[in-house]
Amino acid sequence: MSVQIDESSEAEDGPVWATTVLGGLPITVIDMQESADEFVRIALEARGRDQLPYYSTSANGQVIAMASRDPEFRDLLLTADQIHADGMPMVLLSRMLTRNPLSERIATTDLVHAVAETAEKQGLSFYFLGADAEINKRAVAKMREKYPKLKFAGASHGYLSGQQEVDVVDEIARLKPDILWIGMGVPYEQQFVARNREKLRGVGVIKTAGGLFDFLAGKNSRAPKWMQRIGLEWAYRTILEPRRLALRYLTTNPVALRQILLNSN
Repeated sequence: MSVQIDESSEAEDGPVWATTVLGGLPITVIDMQESADEFVRIALEARGRDQLPYYSTSANGQVIAMASRDPEFRDLLLTADQIHADGMPMVLLSRMLTRNPLSERIATTDLVHAVAETAEKQGLSFYFLGADAEINKRAVAKMREKYPKLKFAGASHGYLSGQQEVDVVDEIARLKPDILWIGMGVPYEQQFVARNREKLRGVGVIKTAGGLFDFLAGKNSRAPKWMQRIGLEWAYRTILEPRRLALRYLTTNPVALRQILLNSN
């Protein structure tokens, strides 16, 4: 089921989750633990079924800005079953601008741990796809160290040529991981899902993950909690990586803010 801007979103045979329109996108109103529990439930129910993976993606200021400028990218986002708010400014602004405000930010860097805690107990398997080979390997190792009973069906770097992508998709389809985490960055991970979702029937859940593996591997660090709470993690990241991120935030934050102010309800 694709997300529509009708203020509700429903997983197959599951509860209906309210959505709120923020910056022109239907954002699922759900908290961290509910998200993790739903991933586990959906993945368990998908076992043995030849059905499309449940597809969850995320939006932040960059994504809202890109979607406002690129209708094709926006259409890719709207094929998802769920769009998480991975930006604290979105949460804070939703409380002022929408009838159905967001309860909390669903940062994928936190969500992966919330899911892993339950997945480890339920015997669910992960597949990490993305980043370069060394970062990917370190991310898997860190997760195995923290969650020794967590199963990994497999892992692969995300710099795939045409035939390499075909081979990796074939491998994932054969292994049928319960949850596939794709960390290729925007818009490449959404484009990957659009090309390959049909081929990945039998996988339980697909979650786009942005720079998740860089954080898990220890390459990048999170902002202090107080900066996260007031929506300034983007500023912390800019201080650490000014050459890569300063221009991005200078060009996307004003556009995202304008979209949220004008296209939310």
